Order: sequence, then structure tokens, then C-alpha cells
Amino acid sequence: MKGVQLKNVLVSGCIAYAIGVAAFLTSFFIPVMSNPEHQANVVLAFAIIPAAIVGATYYLKRDQGTSGIVLGIGMFLTTMLLDALITVPFFVIPQGGDHISFFADPGFWGIALLYIAAVIIYVKSKRKSAWAKK
Repeated sequence: MKGVQLKNVLVSGCIAYAIGVAAFLTSFFIPVMSNPEHQANVVLAFAIIPAAIVGATYYLKRDQGTSGIVLGIGMFLTTMLLDALITVPFFVIPQGGDHISFFADPGFWGIALLYIAAVIIYVKSKRKSAWAKK
């Protein structure tokens, strides 16, 4: 396994973060459920899978050697940092929340596991399809 290309991990995480935040915020404009916060989290849970795949695709075009778990954790740490620097101050705190309530929410960690698992599965599937072509 080669070393991780940090710049590409950061860009991949930023791509996934942007897609996730866009889906989360857009869901507030299309009321379907009575609880808009819950609706936004459900939308995010569904959107995080393609977001993670798009970010991982960006990374894999530049580096095929990194393991899926390392890439998934690196991308998640990037999005977590962006959540701490952007999401919480601009979207959570004005609504009465704080960093602790945001990061202590079990839903956050459930989505995090889903995110990392999506990257791992995607990387494995890309490697298996590349191996099958040989």
C-alpha cells in the first residue's frame, strides 16, 4: 500500500461535504415530514452514499493504492473538520445548538459509519472490477 495523498483526501472530503451540505440544506425547502430537522437528517443519510462515492472517485482517479478504510476515515475526518468550522457555527449555533450537541448526536455517528462504509465498499468494488478485467 502506498502512502496517502493528503491533498487528494482533503479535496475528496470537501467534495463529499459540499454534496452532503447541499442535500441537507435543500431538504428544508421541500417539506415532506412534519419535523424538518429529522427530514434533513434522513435526506443526508441517503445523500451521503453518492456523496462519498463521488469523493472517492475523485481520489481513485489520482491514486489507486490507498486502502478503502484509510481513504474513508481520511475523507470523514475532513468533513468532520468542515462541520466544526462551517456547519456548526453557521447553521447549528444560530438554531440554538452547539458543537457538543452536534458531535454527540448518535445520528451524526450513524451517518459517519455509513459514509466510511460507502467508501470502503466502493473502493473494494472498483478494485474487484479492475482485477476481473485483467
